[in-house]
Amino acid sequence: MRRVSDKEPRPLASLRFTPEMLTRPDPGRSGAETTLHHFAIVTYYVDATLLKRHLHPRFEPVRVAALDGSSRALVSVVTFFDHDFRFTGLPRAVRSFGQTNYRAYVVDRTTGGYVAWFFGTCVDSITVAIPRYVWRLPWHRARMTFECAYDDRAQRYAGYRVTTTSSWAPGDVEIWDSGKPATAFTGFANLESAQVVLTHPLEGFFFRRDNRLGSYRIWHERMQTTEGHVSHARYPLLADLGLVPLGDTRNIHSVLLQREIPFTIYLPPIALPD
Repeated sequence: MRRVSDKEPRPLASLRFTPEMLTRPDPGRSGAETTLHHFAIVTYYVDATLLKRHLHPRFEPVRVAALDGSSRALVSVVTFFDHDFRFTGLPRAVRSFGQTNYRAYVVDRTTGGYVAWFFGTCVDSITVAIPRYVWRLPWHRARMTFECAYDDRAQRYAGYRVTTTSSWAPGDVEIWDSGKPATAFTGFANLESAQVVLTHPLEGFFFRRDNRLGSYRIWHERMQTTEGHVSHARYPLLADLGLVPLGDTRNIHSVLLQREIPFTIYLPPIALPD
């Protein structure tokens, strides 16, 4: 394996939204566009040493201070419903389906950038075969049920529950939506640096199904999330990875919700040299 050369990352507290981050690159005819509905990010504190066992050596967990003063890493379960997913070269061929991404927040030691590491993805669509077999992505077939009711007058979810049936990563989450934007995040010196890390990683990395390192990029506008609280959450995958005990909600760092947001995906994903 090629030796990783370290590049010093920017201090966490200095992270800000830049014009480059908020400017949408042209996806060309090979990209894809969708609108994510019922978007939720449930983030957990986890042991950084345990997390690092699941990462490529090129990446280092982002560490933040927990309420007890310990240094912890962060992983998230990101759930949403893809509405009218379409390839830009085939705009009339649209599909809609549920999706859940399991990701961690890491620093790329090669570039110093703050990026996402993906353990894998559940997709409620037979089209999962394309990313799974053509691009070797760690994507898995699932069945998802969304029981989500949005109160337009209150500008918040009156009910939010998503259930996933999957041989790889079943899940069940119920969230109460405060309807209020988050004003601070534990472990982050300021709101903007937390938003950059948690809601705006535009580059993701993962182990492909052939064990090579893969990467792809996305783009979206700055999110306008509200703060939620988990009523219950069960994610067996996180338990199987040794990161979060099954059903344990004591180590939840934050819960964020957004009714909908447009997304752009830059395709195809790429395989990186070892």
